[in-house]
Amino acid sequence: MSPLVTPTNHPRSDRHRERARMLISCPDRPGIVAGVSQFLSRHGANIVQSDQYTMDPEGGLFFIRLEFDLPELEERLPALKRDFAETTAREFAMDWRVTQAGRKQRLAIFVSKEDHCLLELLWQWKSGDLYADIAMVVSNHPDMRETVETFGIPYHHVPVTAETKREAEEKQLELTGGVDTIVLARYMQIISPTFIERFPNRIINIHHSFLPAFVGGKPYAQAYARGVKIIGATAHYVTEELDGGPIIEQDVQRVSHRDNVDALKRIGRHIERIVLARAVAWHAEDRILTHQNKTVVFN
Repeated sequence: MSPLVTPTNHPRSDRHRERARMLISCPDRPGIVAGVSQFLSRHGANIVQSDQYTMDPEGGLFFIRLEFDLPELEERLPALKRDFAETTAREFAMDWRVTQAGRKQRLAIFVSKEDHCLLELLWQWKSGDLYADIAMVVSNHPDMRETVETFGIPYHHVPVTAETKREAEEKQLELTGGVDTIVLARYMQIISPTFIERFPNRIINIHHSFLPAFVGGKPYAQAYARGVKIIGATAHYVTEELDGGPIIEQDVQRVSHRDNVDALKRIGRHIERIVLARAVAWHAEDRILTHQNKTVVFN
């Protein structure tokens, strides 16, 4: 098996060595932005990007994503987090997190037999457009081993049957113990509640329709039979409600009566891979905040 390699064309690694991201959600009220800005200023941090959104200025929730530079970030960040928790975060009842922009998330990609979404992620990772480490690919089929190992990424074949599903998931959980996020790149198995609990809002799925339409088997045959004029794809976080988790990204394309089932599949595969790649990139760059069953995406 080839050793895990990391693309060398990631200029963000050096540029973001002293950059951090802060994501906050809290009840909206006056003074939030000022409070956070003053806190970071006292610690010698320089805000380089800020995006914010309020659901309702009177009684709603407020969301903000900040990027800031802090000299000697690695050494100073733990103290900054402790101070923030005890002061500003407590004052404004914040749900918050701070991450280091230079630290790449470790991804595990789960796939079955269809390769288009997997290949898009591999290509974007190889080119440096996906700022993450693909730690492994896990599949219930052996078909993509040669393709994946060509990229120097470990490939784990974990067969799944109705009788062995529990044992298979135990093996998958063991393999992904050091992983940040699971990406279901057309992985055609239901994920159990036990698995989902280990990765809350950290399992991303691509659904082959513009949710909630055409759930179940043979979605493109269903679309063709209905004579649809648009088809699409949806990337979402996985929850215990099948295909009902918070939506991250969607896209559609017009089709016509001239498009048969094979044409719809070809168009649909293109939409699926682009939508999933966008969702994974935004997640890896900490651009998503979730509230109940919705997302706020600062892209």
